[in-house]
This record gives sequence, structure tokens and C-alpha cells, in this order.
Amino acid sequence: MLPKEFCERMEAMLGKEYQEFLAAYDEPRVRTLRVNKKKAGEEFAARCGFRLRSVPWAANGYYYEPGDDPGRHVYHEAGVYYIQEASAMAPAAFLDAQPGERILDLCAAPGGKSTMIADAMEGKGLLVCNEIHPTRVKILAENLERLGVTNAVVTNESPADLARRFPEGFDKILVDAPCSGEGMFRKQPESVKEWSAEQVALCARRQDGIMEAAYAMLRLGGRLVYSTCTFAPEENEGTISRFCFAHEDMTLLETAPYPGMMPGRPDWYAQFCLPSDKAAKIPPAAGLEKAVRFFPHRMRAEGHFAAVLQKAQRDPAPVKERERTKMRRGRRGEGRRYRDFPELREFAAGLLAPEEEKALSQGTFALFGSRLYLLPDGAPELDGLKVRRAGLCLGELRKRRFEPAHAWAMALRAEAVRRRCELSSEGEEAYRYLRGETLEARPETMQGKGDGFCLVTVDGYPIGWGKRTGGTVKNHYPKGLRKDLMPR
Repeated sequence: MLPKEFCERMEAMLGKEYQEFLAAYDEPRVRTLRVNKKKAGEEFAARCGFRLRSVPWAANGYYYEPGDDPGRHVYHEAGVYYIQEASAMAPAAFLDAQPGERILDLCAAPGGKSTMIADAMEGKGLLVCNEIHPTRVKILAENLERLGVTNAVVTNESPADLARRFPEGFDKILVDAPCSGEGMFRKQPESVKEWSAEQVALCARRQDGIMEAAYAMLRLGGRLVYSTCTFAPEENEGTISRFCFAHEDMTLLETAPYPGMMPGRPDWYAQFCLPSDKAAKIPPAAGLEKAVRFFPHRMRAEGHFAAVLQKAQRDPAPVKERERTKMRRGRRGEGRRYRDFPELREFAAGLLAPEEEKALSQGTFALFGSRLYLLPDGAPELDGLKVRRAGLCLGELRKRRFEPAHAWAMALRAEAVRRRCELSSEGEEAYRYLRGETLEARPETMQGKGDGFCLVTVDGYPIGWGKRTGGTVKNHYPKGLRKDLMPR
């Protein structure tokens, strides 16, 4: 049952549409996924076996039917797609991420928007994904790993602490702010119990602080996308208006309109926010109608709000890129070259295709304890930060040998390696591999000669490492990820 105070406010907001809004809660929620373009192209939708229809506002976004269960398919574990709510795809699409940019996802867990941004960046540039909650940052890092993201640094900091470290350090910033979650009531009915008017007010105050930190980290001329999964004007029009009042150099931009999207409502700001903001005399932000809202009775989506803002370019001259923060110095994480790691070179020479090894040899590396990372271009100094992931973890140096990391397997292309164990999603072996079982090295599944590490693939999609020894392939799928999934 929806909270009474919530219903009264929604009726005041929607008027004649309120009954349609209520009726939407009796309808089943829509189900969507986003195909990972790093791993699969447009042909995937036609051959995957799921019944897919395109999400209009998200490239590679698709609705799937309730009878399908892509979350239990081996393709999900291979990172071929991400199960993501349709409206949640819009903010990352509005950010318009481009290869080579420096981008921050400030409130990034569980990683749906981060992985969508990474997809658009095509592995080029720097993506910093921050999450303040330690338990959630682990999930964030795992999702980036599963989808094969190579250029992300994952941090576990407060927005204020991060802002002190990276003043005007990012071209684009996404703030998918913690909120009261009203838009997810249909998808997550348990969240209804956590709602209260006091929680809405608390979230609005928290959002103000997060936006201040984001402003400090946004370069001149940079783009900021603010989003929530709530309907509350206090957390949407209110937060944007308070932010723009404090920063006159921030301007709201148009977003791509799609049928059913409702524009931002200055009248709702006046009705629901001004009574509490009268002391500050904060007017509605200019251009507030350029923001958009998703309602479940208007679109095939859950509830969401998004606004796109741009920071003014004060200097008429072109923006001069800030001097990039130097690579960390010191023994533990100093930027180092390929030649410094003979164990990696030996491993790569025996397994990688020549073109892949050449590309790897041109990277910059950092050693954290025994774990070796390939750093993203423009990686910042990381000393003093709580870092969960510093780019792509390649593996560990162990007694003069190299043990490859699962993350590296997930980031590779099948054709990038000389030795593969090729499985089919239609058979049992792929699901046995996910359970951690040893496989038989059959001639029809093995590609390449000799014993040693091999890339395990499913229908050509990498899913992890195996190690061939004679007639068997020892399973190197991480124990923490193993699960018992049933084939379709």
C-alpha cells in the first residue's frame, strides 16, 4: 500500500492523471536490458533467443518479455548485457560521453550508468566511478569487471573529499543522487516502507551537498547531468533551483524529447518547494522546463527525473586543459612500463595474439602489492584515496610467475588469444564452468596448441580463464562468482 501522504502529494501534482498513475501500480513492471557494445553488436538482438524491443532513448537498450530470464543466462555472466531499468538508461545517454574525455560518475553503484558511460567511451579516456558506501562499491567494481571495462578507476570517497582532490578535473559529471526512491515503488515494493516526508527532506539536503562537490570538480564549459529515481519536487526542481541560485554560471540545457516524457515543472517548485525556501527567496531555475520526468503511466518505464546543465566558459579563450595530475610516485604504485615485468611479458608472449601483445606493451602499469594494473590514459595520482580498482587488473606476480586476473579475461576479445576453450550456450558445459567444475579438453572445443592458460568463451564471448593440462581444463572461474544456473 502506498503511503497516504505520498498519494496526497501525487494527486495534487497530477490532477486528472492521478487515477492513471495509481492504476499503473497494478500493472507488471517493464523489464529491460542494455547490450554491452564492447562485446556484442546489433546482431545480438536478432540471434540471442530473447524477445527484444528497442528502448527509444537508449542505444542498445531493449525491453524483454516476462517469460524470458536473461539474468540466469550464461550471457549475463559473460557481461554481454546489463539488466537495467529503462528510465535509468536516460541520464547516461544525456551525458553524451565521448572517447578520450575525463568523466566522473559521482554516485556510481551498482554500476548500470557507469557501464553505459564506459560503453560510449570505447575504452578511451578516464572514467572515475565513486561510491561512498563500502559494501556497494564492491558491487560496482564487480559489474565493471563483468562488462570488461578497462578505463575505470573505482574510488570509495565522500563527494566532498573527492572534490578537494580534483578541482575542475572532469569534462563531464553524472550525479545520480541518493533519493527517496519513489519512482521504484513498483519495481521494489519493499522501498515503500522506508518512505516518509522527513526522508524526502533529508535526501534533498544531502543532494545539495553532493551537487556542491560536483560543481567544484566540473571544468569550465563542462556538462553535468543530475538525476534521481523519485517524483518529489523537493529533490528535483528544488535541488536544481537551489543549485542554480548558488551558481549563476550553470545553465540548463535541452534534452532529447521522447513521447511521454514530462518536462520539469516550475509550478510544482512554487507549490511544493517555495514554502520551505521562502527565507532564502530562491526562485525556480531558469529553463527548469528543460528537465524531464518519467512516469509509469505515461511510458514503458519506472519513475525518473533528469536535468542537463552546463558550466559557463568564463574565459573567451578556448578552455586550456588542466595539467593532468601526475602518476603516483613511490615504489607501490609508480607508473611503470611493460619491460619492467618479465613475468607478464613471458605470459603474454605465450598466449596473446601479436597485435594484442603489441597494444599491451604500449600501456602504463602500476603494482599494488602483488597485483598488477594497466592504468587508464590520464590516470590521476591515487595516493591517499580509497581505491577499489585502478584501471584494469591484469593479474598477480607470484614467485616469478604471472597469474592472470578474471578481470583481464572479461576485457579480452576471443580472437586476442592463441589458446581458447570454446563452449556453447546451448550445452551443459558452459553452466558446468560457472559451477566451478573441471572440463574435458575435447578437440572440438579447444583452439590452439599446448598446455597452459586458455581463455574460456561461450559462443565467442569470454567468460573466464581455464588452464589446460593434457586432457583436462582446470577451472579458474573465481569462487566468489560461482553459481548454479540452469540452461534455458
